Amino acid sequence: MVRPAFAATWGAVRSRRRRWVTGGLVVVALAVVAGAVLFPGEESAPPDSRAREYRDVNSCLLTGEQGVTAGTPAAPVWAGMQKASLETRTRVSYVPVMGEQSVQNALPHLNSLLQRQCAVVVAVGDSQVEAARSEAGSHRAIRFVVVAGPEGAKDEGAAAQGTPANMIVVTETGEGLQKRIAWIIQEATPMGE
Repeated sequence: MVRPAFAATWGAVRSRRRRWVTGGLVVVALAVVAGAVLFPGEESAPPDSRAREYRDVNSCLLTGEQGVTAGTPAAPVWAGMQKASLETRTRVSYVPVMGEQSVQNALPHLNSLLQRQCAVVVAVGDSQVEAARSEAGSHRAIRFVVVAGPEGAKDEGAAAQGTPANMIVVTETGEGLQKRIAWIIQEATPMGE
């Protein structure tokens, strides 16, 4: 008598267990389908053709507080740097000296460029040029380019007098300045490096 009661109870448990297992499997299957629909994963599209891969080389520009906007002395310099970036795959960036335009105020901005490990540092503006001149001798591995402007073109010898070996004084203006900056950066950061 115990046996038939045990068998009946066992049958009920087994069918209940089967229902729970079947129900659990259905829930798991629905979760998998929902996950696949909601989170399809990465698409296997080709990489963005506009994206450029840069080399680990930086060229940096130190400007006055107007930055590189059109009409400023730094605008043709920035255009030349961007052209060189296309040719050499180097990153270019600029930092405007905000506030008082003095050598003392320009030095911390210049130091931030030096900490970025810029291969080339270009300075435009009187305070920025003087700050670059004062630091170039201490950082011989970095190429410094100072834009002396039209005043420097009148007496290029005096503008270049006393400059360290790692500094280039540029006196061109306008489109000539743009081309000269592009050439200097291309020479300083050749593709083979």
